[in-house]
Amino acid sequence: MLKTETPSSEHTQLDQYPVPELVAAFVDDQFNAVQAVRAAAPQLAAAIEAAVPRIEAGGRLVYVGAGTSGRLGVLDSVELYPTFSWPPARAVALLAGGEGAMFVAVEGAEDDRAQGERDLLSVAPTANDVVLLLAASGGTPYVLGALHAARAAGALTIGIANNTASPVAGAAHVGITLDTGPEVISGSTRLKAGTSQKIVLNTISSAIMVRLHKVYGNLMVDLKPTNAKLFARTVRLTMHATGADEDAARAALEECGFHVKVAIVALLKKVPVPQAASLLAQAGGSVRGALGA
Repeated sequence: MLKTETPSSEHTQLDQYPVPELVAAFVDDQFNAVQAVRAAAPQLAAAIEAAVPRIEAGGRLVYVGAGTSGRLGVLDSVELYPTFSWPPARAVALLAGGEGAMFVAVEGAEDDRAQGERDLLSVAPTANDVVLLLAASGGTPYVLGALHAARAAGALTIGIANNTASPVAGAAHVGITLDTGPEVISGSTRLKAGTSQKIVLNTISSAIMVRLHKVYGNLMVDLKPTNAKLFARTVRLTMHATGADEDAARAALEECGFHVKVAIVALLKKVPVPQAASLLAQAGGSVRGALGA
């Protein structure tokens, strides 16, 4: 039996726990998710190193999964635009059962291997694409179908699973096994297995964006302000990075369409906004490179 399906030996009387003990059981078990990701750190690093050149060459991040795993992929994909100004067309999420499965469970969709292959082919995969294949069991047919199609297209495949010796991790170019073990509620991989996958997706996509110069220091300098909170954040980030007062930061941001990178270079280099934008372009979007030019 798969570890993720095995009943936990630690919580055989779970239904009789008082609420404080229930809370402790669920929360404490999440520490195992972090430990599982830590154990897979070398594979995570390998995945990122392999992915960056393909993304730099124009490839996309393509997420594939079913159920909780698929929804986590959708979540990671949609958050890249507001966080890093990453084009939505370059962060594609495929979910077994289609878009509707984001909100309503579509039972049986994960068992359709042919549909997984068709869905992957529908986005016309290329050799520069990076396909992240998520399956807690490690053997979801929908995900395996997509994996087969992605490999045939020459895309980089990263298989993420929560059971050892899984087909998804084994057949991918880079396999990441998150050995989270049995869940507090047997088989409910929306618990720590899901948490571990969320950590991995955050780590992979964020690290790639750092390598693409979307971050200066640890500041989110390539965000896309789409609401009042984010517009205010651009001002704070610019002030923090440059030491400028609020009026100066806001003036620079307004002149460059609230592009934090450009405002930082303009203020620190004391150059006009168009020149700052040119320096950034010459430096491949790197704030440090533009400041050193």
